[in-house]
Amino acid sequence: MQPEGPYRFTEASGVCQVGSAWWAVDSQDRLLTVAVLEGAAAADQPWREAFTNAADTLAQTPGGPRYVNADFAAARPWVAYPAEVENAADKLFGLLGMPLRSPHLEPVGDLATRAMPATTPVAPATPTSGVPSSAVPASGQPASGVPASGVPASGVPASGVPASGVPISGPPGSGIPSSGVPVSGAPSSGAPPVWAAHATGSPVVATPPADPPAAHPGPADPGPPHDPFASPARRIQPSPPSRPRTGLRLGVAALALAVLAAGGGLAVWAATRGADAPPPAGPAGAFPTATPAAGFRPWSQAAPYSAQERALATAAPGLVFVEAVFNGYLRDGRTGALLNPTPVTFQRRCSGFVVDPAGHVLTNGQCVAPDEPVARERALYTLGRILVAGKKLTSGALDGWVRSRTAGTRFTGKEPDRPPSSQVFVQLNQATGGLTGTPAIAGEVVRTRAADAGDLALVKVARPDLPGVELGDAAALTPGGVVVVAGYHTVDADFRDATYTLRSKTVQVTATDTGQGTVPLFRIGDDIGIYSHGGVALDPAGRVVGVLTNDRSGAGGANRAVVPVTAARELLAEAGVAPTLGDADRLYRRGLDAYFTGRDATAVSQLDAVARGGNGNELAEAYRRSAADRQQLTAAAPEQSNLPTVLFSGLGGALLAALAIGVVLLARRRSRR
Repeated sequence: MQPEGPYRFTEASGVCQVGSAWWAVDSQDRLLTVAVLEGAAAADQPWREAFTNAADTLAQTPGGPRYVNADFAAARPWVAYPAEVENAADKLFGLLGMPLRSPHLEPVGDLATRAMPATTPVAPATPTSGVPSSAVPASGQPASGVPASGVPASGVPASGVPASGVPISGPPGSGIPSSGVPVSGAPSSGAPPVWAAHATGSPVVATPPADPPAAHPGPADPGPPHDPFASPARRIQPSPPSRPRTGLRLGVAALALAVLAAGGGLAVWAATRGADAPPPAGPAGAFPTATPAAGFRPWSQAAPYSAQERALATAAPGLVFVEAVFNGYLRDGRTGALLNPTPVTFQRRCSGFVVDPAGHVLTNGQCVAPDEPVARERALYTLGRILVAGKKLTSGALDGWVRSRTAGTRFTGKEPDRPPSSQVFVQLNQATGGLTGTPAIAGEVVRTRAADAGDLALVKVARPDLPGVELGDAAALTPGGVVVVAGYHTVDADFRDATYTLRSKTVQVTATDTGQGTVPLFRIGDDIGIYSHGGVALDPAGRVVGVLTNDRSGAGGANRAVVPVTAARELLAEAGVAPTLGDADRLYRRGLDAYFTGRDATAVSQLDAVARGGNGNELAEAYRRSAADRQQLTAAAPEQSNLPTVLFSGLGGALLAALAIGVVLLARRRSRR
């Protein structure tokens, strides 16, 4: 059965006991390889975590395959790789100990028919090669998580799996060491591999081979041969004693000094090695705690450690979900008579971003303050759906009913001369539609710009010190240039209480559009959904260079137009608002800079301070955990020996001493002459 996802799946390229690999095509006809966890493994939480950990570990290993998209929360988790990355899916399932085979071969069964027992491995028999088998844990369960971005300093995961994705000691559960000689007694089950397991099992220890038998003895020793020149009479007279060999003595002295220096260096190294060594990181195979699942995970929507991930990590905490609620009455335009005796309520939802510590939010104007014709049409559709639900109107007649009443209807407040009432609410991180209480934050519209003048609105919310964004330069918006766009999105069918999360995409600026008003807009080649208007276009530094809005000139009305940030700056100046970052925002950016440049101790300290500040920045805690995990893995990596440096330093000192002695002796000899 074909997987579900945002791609068109064409053909299965490989299968194994826990999943499959597919050729797929995205919306721009680009070819990808998609690895999918299936069957009983997809329903088993330890296997799901192992699948996620394997994908992240490969992506964070230097030279490892990096995925372009993934959904680890899907019913059948999947990871997508560019087609040009060879054997990406093979490496992923290989790291799980489940190598892929051709889909046309006879199936070998699913994990649904294979138990995952918590058995204790049996000590194997002596292997002929003398190579011990890999340690297999007793639990057989995958670990609770691997840091989303933690990588050992050596580039090799703590599991012992190299960047190529091939276990050093052979496929897990196979009992085959690196020499290729099977080791009997190694357990083989459907459990995830050693690198993803709890460190509670007893390792399998192979017995080294016995000493080789002694060589076959030869014939008995006949003794020394006869010397025909042996005689008690001295035939050759001894020569006179030679002159003292100063050079030989000098060489012996230099050698003695070198040996002493090297020995002293070894002694110093041995004495200081224990004090400098890092503390043990726990049992072999143990992993630190997993990164908490934030509402938005930049590392799952961009290549890990890429410019895209860093830009998203920088700006995402300052993005907000915006919901405007309107309440009013539909009246006959001529008589003022009510079309319905009860008020009509509807919502408009979009994205926005915080621009200062005082709680000012920029968003889309037509979302929170729509023009009267727009609000009237929306109210008519809302009333029409109520009539359809009450069997007073058929769904097929709804559009015609709205069109017939649009021109002669007004949408007003409770009094005919008053406008309808409205409320605005914003939510950080993951949001829920229709929510008006905590964690939603109430706000009010301060200032707007018309649809043909930038289509922007400024909202003041009731909570200060929210995470904010930094405004950049609109010069980054040039045809042919690339930006990252981000805004809120949902996949829920029922919009009333749907869950909304941030979504991002790297897009190209295709053209400049001057046909939608006085503010020139920029068109982009793709969009991220109908609720993204009011969202942002980002430069590589994570600064906002534009605001997403509806493209009324084409693209089916999608949000593929970008208002340059200059229009946003003008609106803020008109309202007397100076865009600026708060202290926590600046500290968060310093912590991210330390994280992305490998200074983990600094990153942990600074991001922890932001997370404990309680301003709602969930990514601060997520990246703090990741930095801490990476720091622990780095400490657990083998320490590089400084023995060569000590030895060379000692030898160098000895040679200098020998040279000095030689100069003194040479000077004495010349003085005697």
